[in-house]
Amino acid sequence: MGYVITIAQQKGGAGKTTLAVNLAVAFSKAGKSVALMDTDPQGSAGRWFMARIDRLGEPDIEFSTASAWGVGYEVRKLSEANDIVIIDTPPKADSDLRPALREADLVLVPVATSHLDLWAVEAVLHLADREHRPAMLVMTRARPGTRLAADVLEQAGQLDAALAETPMANRVVYAETLGQGKAALEAPKGPAHDEVQKLRMEIESTLKKL
Repeated sequence: MGYVITIAQQKGGAGKTTLAVNLAVAFSKAGKSVALMDTDPQGSAGRWFMARIDRLGEPDIEFSTASAWGVGYEVRKLSEANDIVIIDTPPKADSDLRPALREADLVLVPVATSHLDLWAVEAVLHLADREHRPAMLVMTRARPGTRLAADVLEQAGQLDAALAETPMANRVVYAETLGQGKAALEAPKGPAHDEVQKLRMEIESTLKKL
């Protein structure tokens, strides 16, 4: 059975889909078989996948959608056939999110560098805790070296969840590649390459310790 990673954050614009697709491609390029599931009615991950099919012709990542209560059944099928299953969820923290949390081996919570995003984390962490699932915060759209980034990072470290050592900085390449059905690793080499690879290795190491 493969590992299941659920990406959840009740505030929109935190970078859930960006995190999901970049990790999916990173794990795929590391030799893992990967499935991406989109449970968000907005369908951003699905639109990314269709753009990817148009570009590649043949999918290198399996893709699926499911409504909230169909998640369990679909995830079990995907995890039997893949090393990694990544679930992109809608921006909410309610009973509809619980099936995706229940299936997770690890819950990743993206936190854009703002206090609003940080305040929105607690509801997701509460639901993950109720399902007895470990959670890890991932700083997204980070602006290293700013007072705001330092303040948000310090407060994030005080929450009852692991904090990924590797942030995803506020880089144009993430938005550009997303619209092309690609990931940052498929753009010309730059700082985002090291960022995504380090984050992928950190998450993989965490999964192996669970």
